[in-house]
Amino acid sequence: MQEKLYFYYTNDLHSDFEQWPRVAAFMKEAKANKEVTGDSCWIVDIGDHVDRVHPIAEAFMGKANVQLMNELDYDIATIGNNEGITLAHHDLFHLYDEANFQVVCANLHSLDGVFPKWLNNSVIIESKQGTKVGVIGLTAPFNDFYELLDWHVSDPYEALAKHLADLKEKTDIIVILSHLGISEDQEIARRFPAIDVIIGGHTHHLLRTGEKVNNSLITAAGKHCAFVGEVILTWDLEHKVLVDKEAYATDITHISKDVSTVQRQSELELAVENILGETVIQTNSVIEVKWFQHTPIMQRLTDKVRTWTKADCAMLNSGLLLDDFPIGNVTYKDIHRICPHPINPCVVELSGNELIEVTRASFTKEFTELKLKGFGFRGEIIGRMVFSGLKVETDFHDDGQEFVKDVTINGQAIEKDKIYTVATADTFTFGRLLPEIAKSKTKNYFVPEFLRDLLAETLREYYGR
Repeated sequence: MQEKLYFYYTNDLHSDFEQWPRVAAFMKEAKANKEVTGDSCWIVDIGDHVDRVHPIAEAFMGKANVQLMNELDYDIATIGNNEGITLAHHDLFHLYDEANFQVVCANLHSLDGVFPKWLNNSVIIESKQGTKVGVIGLTAPFNDFYELLDWHVSDPYEALAKHLADLKEKTDIIVILSHLGISEDQEIARRFPAIDVIIGGHTHHLLRTGEKVNNSLITAAGKHCAFVGEVILTWDLEHKVLVDKEAYATDITHISKDVSTVQRQSELELAVENILGETVIQTNSVIEVKWFQHTPIMQRLTDKVRTWTKADCAMLNSGLLLDDFPIGNVTYKDIHRICPHPINPCVVELSGNELIEVTRASFTKEFTELKLKGFGFRGEIIGRMVFSGLKVETDFHDDGQEFVKDVTINGQAIEKDKIYTVATADTFTFGRLLPEIAKSKTKNYFVPEFLRDLLAETLREYYGR
């Protein structure tokens, strides 16, 4: 006799609430069908459900995301870096206090020794026929950020080595909820043959029918819940063996939205107006934002970042601000709309040579017109770089390309071997956008403040009345 076990999952929603009612429709139908057939099923999330780019997530600090998951009867979730490093310690500590589902993350630790009541290393769930499934959660170790917030994320391989053997003795099947990314999932599968399924996320990879690595079936459903994932396990009850593993990702962008979820989100949007509706400043004229031109607001924001971080100089890209500030009342919701990115200020150390090279690179057309996605950036393009503490003299080539002729710092020539502290957006400390910044051995992140918090201070200081 055989039993089928069904897991339906989401990963990397990033607070895309336009898509969430379709997720609700899919999950409700799937669960109803399994109630009719009598099969066991669970709904799980792999992290980055919360993203403070959306005003609902911002206003409720992620707790509305948890409410929406409760309303779909989620069973288990793990956390992603957007839950982990974009919330203050207190906000993450209490994020899942009202969750009706279990939260698993075996490698998240509180540095003060006090752990949230909701945090589990692993959980054991049992099917209607008595088959036991052990579930472990893992998240990516961005400890440069986590430790500033009084958390530590331990090595996921060490966490598995610590918990897997004991859990395997107590269960029939092992499932990992992994917010580590596809490469780490593949390596885990190679190192730990006891794992049956790895449901992944973080790197936004889409595996329509899964991928077999060693003994593990790996699966993931892209990003923003354009797809919903399904894992089907067939267990032989007589011989106590897993005889089949299947994984599918279903495109749900075309299905109808669940009406009750749409209504619920409308109620949350009304609540946002009250929470984020406080006036920050009143203006008599539009505060202009331009992506390819120097503007007073970007200059003042860049100045604020430099003085607030006490750096030698600062640089910010104009694409951080998405729209003009309107005449009249400017609220926190306006500030969030115009600067929605979960981006922190950061100070890096650069040599004079590196600082000059970064400045030159920031004026290239390839850089300013880059349509950036990821690294916390939620805008359209990078835009023109604005500097504070640096005077940059430029000219134009015959083809119209602007180039840097000279750079001075606080009125002095830059010493090529001297080390300077440079404040910027943490975006540039990742990837290869500005390699000198990304490769800097000294990076000091400022958390939990986002750039928009400094933007609010800038508005009050220069435009308030």
